[in-house]
Amino acid sequence: MAALSTLPFLHHAEMASTTLICDTQPWKDLKAHVEDIKKTHLRDLMNDKERCEQMMVEFDGMFLDYSRQCATLDTMDKLYKLAEAASLKQQINRMYSGEHINSTENRSVLHVALRAPRDTVINSDGKNVVPDVWNVLDKIKDFTEKVRSGSWVGATGKTLKDVIAIGIGGSFLGPLFVHTALQTDPEAIEFAKGRQLRFLANVDPIDVARNIAGLNPETTLVVVVSKTFTTAETMLNARTLREWISSALGPSAVAKHMVAVSTNLMLVEKFGIDPNNAFAFWDWVGGRYSVCSAVGVLPLSLQYGFSIVEKFLKGASSIDDHFRSAPFEKNIPVLLGLLSIWNVSFLGYPARAILPYSQALEKFAPHIQQVSMESNGKGVSIDGVPLPYEAGEIDFGEPGTNGQHSFYQLIHQGRVIPCDFIGIVKSQQPVYLKGEVVSNHDELMSNFFAQPDALAYGKTAEQLLKENVAQHLIPHKTFSGNRPSLSFLISSLNAYNIGQLLASYEHRVAVEGFVWGINSFDQWGVELGKSLATQVRKQLNASRTKSEPIEGFKFSTTKLLTRYLQASSDVPADLPTLLPRI
Repeated sequence: MAALSTLPFLHHAEMASTTLICDTQPWKDLKAHVEDIKKTHLRDLMNDKERCEQMMVEFDGMFLDYSRQCATLDTMDKLYKLAEAASLKQQINRMYSGEHINSTENRSVLHVALRAPRDTVINSDGKNVVPDVWNVLDKIKDFTEKVRSGSWVGATGKTLKDVIAIGIGGSFLGPLFVHTALQTDPEAIEFAKGRQLRFLANVDPIDVARNIAGLNPETTLVVVVSKTFTTAETMLNARTLREWISSALGPSAVAKHMVAVSTNLMLVEKFGIDPNNAFAFWDWVGGRYSVCSAVGVLPLSLQYGFSIVEKFLKGASSIDDHFRSAPFEKNIPVLLGLLSIWNVSFLGYPARAILPYSQALEKFAPHIQQVSMESNGKGVSIDGVPLPYEAGEIDFGEPGTNGQHSFYQLIHQGRVIPCDFIGIVKSQQPVYLKGEVVSNHDELMSNFFAQPDALAYGKTAEQLLKENVAQHLIPHKTFSGNRPSLSFLISSLNAYNIGQLLASYEHRVAVEGFVWGINSFDQWGVELGKSLATQVRKQLNASRTKSEPIEGFKFSTTKLLTRYLQASSDVPADLPTLLPRI
């Protein structure tokens, strides 16, 4: 079996080439084409109805309008040729067929298998992984139904109605995004009555204090999410909540009040959690792509029931099929990815604003920030060649209309930042007030429709003169326009649509990585800081317990550490147990 597992890696090595995408003719054609685009303005491009019509795509309740991108139909043809030069179709197929496209870690990349229908065949190292996925999903369904029905109870016989999920990065941001989006969905609300779900991510003790505030250990179930069961922040938080539970209910209560999402059953058992209550996931699931694994499905099913979460998985699966089978000109993730490449690598716009006009999606941008920036924040090609072009996007965002009163000033009159506007046709919680001109949701959506046009068309000095604006104010009130955006209009925001939205952005990121020729599925950049923190941890312990001098650090760091230790000298050398008191 060991020999078999290396086959995909060898296959990739044979195919590997140090040719960079920027050396291909389609890339050079696009570079030359930039000059043509600089001569255009969106005011004129938007007058071409045929162009606009062809820049609108619809799939399964999702409508994408990218006509406000600084691009022509010729630009799109050139981008499709770039995709061909990058063997994008073959790269997508290699991902779906379980080849080890994460070559630096010699792993398959199969988050699509996490939401595949039960009868699907997706192989990794010659084995169909879908039955394993469904074994875990069935186990989650069985366990969460027991907890929710009250047949699995805590150590004192009380129903476990409160859940704290401990995890960081991909073990937290994805599940938090989905939870926040479902909290106001009418169907999900019914299933969540009397229950609450919280997420403990930061090792900062304040995060612990906030999470346990108002909770009773007797009714709390803790889900510890760590693949290896060694993640420093997660395990310290897990030990802290284990102490919180055992100090109130006794050490034997831990097995009734803590479960794990992990593959390290030995450490799970050593921690005090019954290994039967450990839910597996696999090394072909990257952390930031793991929300559809037990990482997200377990805490979300405890809160909303498995049936709601299954709809979320089906929504993601719908986009998975679309991504693999739709032609590029109708393929939403491919279009999103190619337009990002155009904006970043050719037009020189490194950032992207994600602007959902839905408060329920307030945690979407932070999640995509990780999915995108941890995946594509690379400086070398998949073959280790330094990139002579810009890759990766700087992602940020805030729900509309909040963002309008925060950073839109810069987007309108400062730097050019391509924007993703996301609008929902039907509000999860509609409000109508008699006598108002429009409903509250229509007021929100008025801004959703207006902002992309304001960015695209701007406002000229001539228009301002006609409005009798004072001469000295005209430069300040002029809007240059020609600022690119795209608009997503989604029929509603339920579990299924949330899954669709997630998968669309996950695959968008993969498209970018495939074309840029980078590995979107490793994250070596997070390692260096962690290893340096280990040295600091040892020094803090030595200085606190043995009064040892600070040694082996740079001058600036030594000064900071000295100041920190002097100002916190009241921390005892032999740490007693002290838990937050909110």
